[in-house]
Amino acid sequence: MSEQQEQSATRTAPPPRDGHAAGRDDEAVSQFVERFAAQLVDAGMQRMSARVFACLLASDSGVLTSAELGERLQVSPAAVSGAIRYLSQVDMVSREREPGSRRDRYRVHSDQWYEALARRDNVLTRWEGTLREGVESLGEDSPAGRRMGETLVFFEFLQKELTGMLQRWREHRDQLRAELDAAGR
Repeated sequence: MSEQQEQSATRTAPPPRDGHAAGRDDEAVSQFVERFAAQLVDAGMQRMSARVFACLLASDSGVLTSAELGERLQVSPAAVSGAIRYLSQVDMVSREREPGSRRDRYRVHSDQWYEALARRDNVLTRWEGTLREGVESLGEDSPAGRRMGETLVFFEFLQKELTGMLQRWREHRDQLRAELDAAGR
């Protein structure tokens, strides 16, 4: 087999099964990763970052090396590196050393969505401060000031609801984990 044929065979090979549950359909997993990544792209995430994040999320361990990500997604190490850089900057994945190796591996956190929303809470607080300044500078009785004021009230409402929702989620999550632990899973 020529080098070109070997490269082509490597590109079309299914993702590795390491860490996968027995009987899992790797093609179905790959299709899920691409479908979910496309939805993340529609929501504003960079394409390769979305693919890497979805791949990590779909792995049983939630931890993969750059080589494993590249193999599963059939992309270059440089593409994985750029995606990981972005995902690390926005705290969606963390980098850690593989035990006994110089290779890095990348981990998606089990509470990823909670953490992302909790960080949004900080963003909302900053926006509220800026919006208050906007209302003051525009004048609260001007059309722009009223519009800015309504935006401020919306974000205040959203933040209050988000805080309560995150608390309810923590309680719900803890209950689910306790039930799974009791069931031995």
